[in-house]
Amino acid sequence: MDKVDVKFGEWIQKGLDLYKANAATLILVNLLAMVLSMLTAGVLMGPMFAGVIMVTLALLDGKDPKPEVGDVFKGFTYFLQTFLLFIVLLAVSFVGQMILVFIPFLGQLLGTFLAYALQTAVMFAVFHIIERNMEFMPAAQASFHTVKHNFWPFLGLQIVASILGMLGVFACCIGIVITMPIYTCIMAVAYRDV
Repeated sequence: MDKVDVKFGEWIQKGLDLYKANAATLILVNLLAMVLSMLTAGVLMGPMFAGVIMVTLALLDGKDPKPEVGDVFKGFTYFLQTFLLFIVLLAVSFVGQMILVFIPFLGQLLGTFLAYALQTAVMFAVFHIIERNMEFMPAAQASFHTVKHNFWPFLGLQIVASILGMLGVFACCIGIVITMPIYTCIMAVAYRDV
């Protein structure tokens, strides 16, 4: 695959515009996904995130009728593949960070870098599972092939989008419900463009 240009500012701006135009729906969808993921100790994290992405893509594409909050449950169509993707990612990240913690001084920093690098490598995997009906491993590989030739700019996008999505943590963690949809909006815009 050819090198994909990362349109950093354009994707962030379009993601923010998508968020502003659909904030109420996106906030409710993300709130529902977060609550159900937490209540099930993360078991439903994959399918709920798939549902959030489905709603976000439908809003981005201007689907008629507009998606509703209940459409987040359509992510259960992809339960097994998204569940497996999230379990494998968490396991690899956990093992990697447990190994890196033994490196004096740099272990924590390297562990954080590993987490962001993994997220970057598979940033489009759930999109591939949903839109191309792929299994989790080929979806992760397709995502990696998209970002590998321009990895550092994609890593930068991942970090900035994550920071924007996590800004709500500073408001007693409650604000994350309001800011987390920004991350998904930016990723949806980037996915559509590549």
